[in-house]
Amino acid sequence: MLYQPAHGRFQASDAEGELARLAGVVPATLVTLSEGGLVASVLPMVFHPESRVLRGHLARANPQWRDITPGVAALALFAGPEAYVTPAWYETKRRTGKDVPTWNYVTVQVRGPITIHEDEPWLLDHLRVLVDRHEAMRAEPWSIDDPPEGYIATNAKAIVGLELAITGIEAKRKLSQNRLAMDFDGVVQGFEQGSETQRAVAAEMRLEAPRDR
Repeated sequence: MLYQPAHGRFQASDAEGELARLAGVVPATLVTLSEGGLVASVLPMVFHPESRVLRGHLARANPQWRDITPGVAALALFAGPEAYVTPAWYETKRRTGKDVPTWNYVTVQVRGPITIHEDEPWLLDHLRVLVDRHEAMRAEPWSIDDPPEGYIATNAKAIVGLELAITGIEAKRKLSQNRLAMDFDGVVQGFEQGSETQRAVAAEMRLEAPRDR
């Protein structure tokens, strides 16, 4: 289970919406249990809200899929923007000297059993959805129909499809919402002067509010 403090400030109000947003831009880390212990792979996964499933694929050469037991829950982790928070950005630290560092982040955890798909129609449909999603932003999007006939089908023989039936979604947006406004604003300003990743965290913080605002 994803740890959520009792005050509830970090728990996303729309976990399914957070999943849809993150799954569209970052890959999942898929964790499953094998006889040898926990196994993880990084792979893009497509969220299908109408059927509440995540679909993805692994290389056939990847042994992880062979150890997946039907009915046993797997864990898919989606990591959003994250960055270190220095206490130097807190007004309370400047006034009292009493503060410590922390980390701000956005994350979604999805659980559910996995079904394996090896049939060509399923794989080709999945690849089309996955490719179209990521190519849509390009002026001249590439399509799986572009290569010569049969080329994609031949390549699809080298992958195995996965479908995770979602039984639970937990989303957490730990973005200094538990701090006073003067500290919250200090963190936002600090991030906005930093790296691209830090600026992305600042943008996420702009969607939230401190405890006294």
